[in-house]
Amino acid sequence: MTTTTITLTASDGHEFAAYESVPKGPILGRMVVIQEIFGVNEHIRDVCDRLSSQGIAAVAPAVFDRVERNVELGYTPEGIAKGLEIRAQIEWDAVLSDTQAAVDHLAANGPVGIVGYCWGGTIAWVAGCRFDNLACAVGYYGGQIMDFIEETPNCPTMLHFGEKDASIPLTDVVQIAARHAPVQTFTYPDGEHGFNCDHRGSYHEESSKLAESRSFPFYLENMK
Repeated sequence: MTTTTITLTASDGHEFAAYESVPKGPILGRMVVIQEIFGVNEHIRDVCDRLSSQGIAAVAPAVFDRVERNVELGYTPEGIAKGLEIRAQIEWDAVLSDTQAAVDHLAANGPVGIVGYCWGGTIAWVAGCRFDNLACAVGYYGGQIMDFIEETPNCPTMLHFGEKDASIPLTDVVQIAARHAPVQTFTYPDGEHGFNCDHRGSYHEESSKLAESRSFPFYLENMK
């Protein structure tokens, strides 16, 4: 694969960085990867590279660039506090504008999907509801999806939640699944918040592998 940092421009003229990972062989699809509240850190770059290793070109926009550039935070109380502080300064219209720019960057060459984690999981949900050029959307433990439960996805959508996630009540997940029957909603009995991230103490390998075994075919099926 080839990895590089590129510059993208949102519709309001804001320029921001993005990490791009491109397969060396045939490209089977294209995905935008949306960060947690920790910036485009090693975990998010790893996600992009795993996608690329399976033939999917991936771009992770640095949506924190609106407030502070080159943010890479760790999964510590200090990192969480800093990430929450930055996130609070970014309006939804702004982060969606940056996300749309990343989608458009890839869409010039074929169908594009989106996947997001934590805060990014909610962004992926909203993008799936509001954008008109996404082939699919996947959200991992998006804690604010309930705030947008009345919106309906415009593309095939899949959601993953951990049943031991202290920040997302299972009652919320049940409501989301009931309100949006076409959405493939999965829960993982041993999954905590961040169960897919092997850089976190809450990583759960079995749940992570099961979620990815569902997500990767979903990406490819919808980006034909």
